[in-house]
Amino acid sequence: MFDSDVLVIGSGVAGLSFALKVSSFARVTLVTKKARVDTATNLAQGGIAAVLSSEDSLDAHVSDTLRSGDGLCNEEIVRLVVREGPERVRELMEFGVRFQKGKGGVGLDLGMEGGHSCRRVAHSEDLTGREIERALLDQVERHEAIEVLENHLVIDLLLESKADGRERSGKDRCLGAYVLNTSSGEVETRTARMTVLCTGGCGKVYLYTTNPDIATGDGVAMAYRAGAKVANLEFVQFHPTCFYNPLAKNFLISEAVRGEGGVLIDGSGHAFMRQYDERGDLATRDTVARGIDAQMKESGADCVYLDISHRPAEFIRNRFPNIYSTCKKYGVDITREPIPVVPAAHYMCGGVQVDAWGQSSITNLLALGETACTGLHGANRLASNSLLEAVVFAHRAAHWCRKNWGGMQTLAQRHVEDWRVGKARSIEENVLISHNWDQIRRLMWNYVGIVRREKRLQLVQRRLVPILEEISEHFYDYLLTPDLVELRNIAVVAELIIRSAAARKESRGLHYMVDYPGHDDARFKRDTVLARFEA
Repeated sequence: MFDSDVLVIGSGVAGLSFALKVSSFARVTLVTKKARVDTATNLAQGGIAAVLSSEDSLDAHVSDTLRSGDGLCNEEIVRLVVREGPERVRELMEFGVRFQKGKGGVGLDLGMEGGHSCRRVAHSEDLTGREIERALLDQVERHEAIEVLENHLVIDLLLESKADGRERSGKDRCLGAYVLNTSSGEVETRTARMTVLCTGGCGKVYLYTTNPDIATGDGVAMAYRAGAKVANLEFVQFHPTCFYNPLAKNFLISEAVRGEGGVLIDGSGHAFMRQYDERGDLATRDTVARGIDAQMKESGADCVYLDISHRPAEFIRNRFPNIYSTCKKYGVDITREPIPVVPAAHYMCGGVQVDAWGQSSITNLLALGETACTGLHGANRLASNSLLEAVVFAHRAAHWCRKNWGGMQTLAQRHVEDWRVGKARSIEENVLISHNWDQIRRLMWNYVGIVRREKRLQLVQRRLVPILEEISEHFYDYLLTPDLVELRNIAVVAELIIRSAAARKESRGLHYMVDYPGHDDARFKRDTVLARFEA
């Protein structure tokens, strides 16, 4: 017997949605490394984009997504997600998600965000992610077939090749994972017919990020080590507007603020975005982040400002209650003064390469949500398409599992060795971890940020080599801790981002190379795919 039919790693919208859908025919174990609500979903402010009004159209949403993706979107996938999106939003409402209603309680109050040609973002005030997480967790807790393990951190995937004692390859089969119980310190062997990576993004690879502390790229790192293909990791989206205050930890100022009329200004009150893009403040995130970066470098200022104080105070407080109260807590009344903002690492557009059903290149290993590279986002994600992608692909992956479940039930379990500690000892000086963690994040921010140069990428590749060697030594010399496992993962993801960025000798979407400022469609209008082993 397998320990579970399905092992879901991560408790964001993708993991919860998938678990709910497969729980009708499978035993599900959902593993999350902290509390079940500690997810990027829970921090999502803006909303979920879908065609939900007669003033909108599927073609318009497709067009906006393709334009944002700057030539790298898979158009077939874009059309699929946009077509299936409205039904998935309605399903969320059936699950109990309370989206903001329109005037007089009719329809939905649809928001406008950068890159969109019309209002299509369903939201719950400015705490949409928290509302979706609440509703889905309520549903999960009612299902006896779903076991939720909090404070369990996955270390590595279990592979058939390892069970059989043969060399690993990209044609492997996943049998589950090794999981660190952070409460007991024990490493548990968790086997499953199907393993699903829903671990979110990698924002903590950078010094400044809007992401929660859990966003250490675990799924991508584990999948790559196992031999899965990963793609487009050079495309790291920097959110243009993170609240600039040393006391407020990585607080995001939603794209919707600009959608509702917010204007980016410099320290003198001058609106500057028109000089970088004809769409001004409603340009896509890549353009806005680069515009802010250029403005700050030119002026030497520590931040720019986002001003929505010209809108009625009551409207601002009702539309953005969380942003209003948080800024007010730190001395900024957004109804009367502009908000100091800076860009910060926000979203990983690349990830584990999957097909239209969420399947990776390793048999019985799926990847969903921000962990996956589906082809939807291309070189730059359109605002609020992330929650949409998560629920659409969770539904499709669950459908594929149901359709193929008969064959999966006949899978024979291989004998798998338990985790061996060997001569590892407790780590006595955590500075060994914290120093390398800090080094990696600073190197990535300074050398592989919003604007890149070939020389800087070459330098950071060399500087990362001794750090990677030291981390590898620590991993086998010391008993595992969450910090050590996460350090190993951010080191892997950092290296993959650098390799991907160095390979793309052009500028496209979120990847801007000063040495190669234009597109090179002949050589680079394709995905950047990396794999540890030859297929």
